[in-house]
Amino acid sequence: MSFFSELKSLAPDTAFYGVGGDELKDHGMELLYHLKDFSSMGFSEVIGKIPFYFNALSNLEKEVIKRGTKVAILVDFQGFNMRLAKRLSKRGVKVLYYVAPQAWAWKAYRAQVISDTVHTLFTILPFEKKWFQERGVKQIKSIPHPLMLTYKDELASIPNKPFGSWNTKLKLLLLPGSRKFETHALLPIFIETVKRLQEFYPVEVHLVKVSHIDNDIYEYFKSDIDVWYESNELTTAMRACHLSLAASGTVTLSTGLFELPTIVCYKASMLNVFIFYNFIKYQGPISLTNIIHGEMVFPEFVEDQVNAHQLTRVIRTWLEDEKAYNDLKNKLKNTKLLLSGEDFSVPQFMSRVIHE
Repeated sequence: MSFFSELKSLAPDTAFYGVGGDELKDHGMELLYHLKDFSSMGFSEVIGKIPFYFNALSNLEKEVIKRGTKVAILVDFQGFNMRLAKRLSKRGVKVLYYVAPQAWAWKAYRAQVISDTVHTLFTILPFEKKWFQERGVKQIKSIPHPLMLTYKDELASIPNKPFGSWNTKLKLLLLPGSRKFETHALLPIFIETVKRLQEFYPVEVHLVKVSHIDNDIYEYFKSDIDVWYESNELTTAMRACHLSLAASGTVTLSTGLFELPTIVCYKASMLNVFIFYNFIKYQGPISLTNIIHGEMVFPEFVEDQVNAHQLTRVIRTWLEDEKAYNDLKNKLKNTKLLLSGEDFSVPQFMSRVIHE
């Protein structure tokens, strides 16, 4: 049973409406806005949609007043939802915020906003509860990361891939991103890396396609890819492969959970890079696997550092240095433990708040 289905079953007398995707719509939620309408990447795309966001804020607030809404469940999308939380709390709405914004990375002042406006905050990273508590947020629930629920059955049995298991053929998984820009930027570099590796090892190339990205970029490299997967086959791909090259994002936490050694790469537009280096103070790791471990478990390369020479060098180290490979694999075994959270049912808690 999905999260929303369970919540609906626990609160059958409650009408749900707001912003959501096709799955929520199929489960009976009234969509005022589709989630895809809010999609944007980086600062440059967000700037162009500012008028839309403010119009949506006003419309949602009007609906809350008109319908006499008592509880709001805000999910991610911190820039928008922090503003919405302020508006709704002034209207007497109990705000349940799922999940905590990454204020520890930048915009730490959002902790104060949460303290002032949010009824309950849900955290999914091991250090977040303490961080927010130290900044005045009192009602916090530390819960398992959603990926722990998504992969619950698969994580019970992860294939063993000991050092040297690639001697017959190295299976390399390419995850070039879920957005058009990063896929166009990273996939050519990943393919160049493959070609360099093939000078030394037999390599079988696996790639997970993303349905909303134009197929042209994949077709261009069609002859370089041996095994193709659709987005819903990510688990199969991770279980099949020895190593991965991946764009920075949630997928790098998935590879961490499946103990798949991964090189994390990040490329953005020139405007986004300028803003990142000049206005954001966060200097820590970008991969969620590294963030929750508190160290560079996965190598990370950003912007100009992302090149075939660097990526080939790291992969050859893993393939030829048994100690380096085993040390990495042993660290990855702890990823599940770090994300386990408290034994706690979010839908049950939310249903109690709804019925208070």
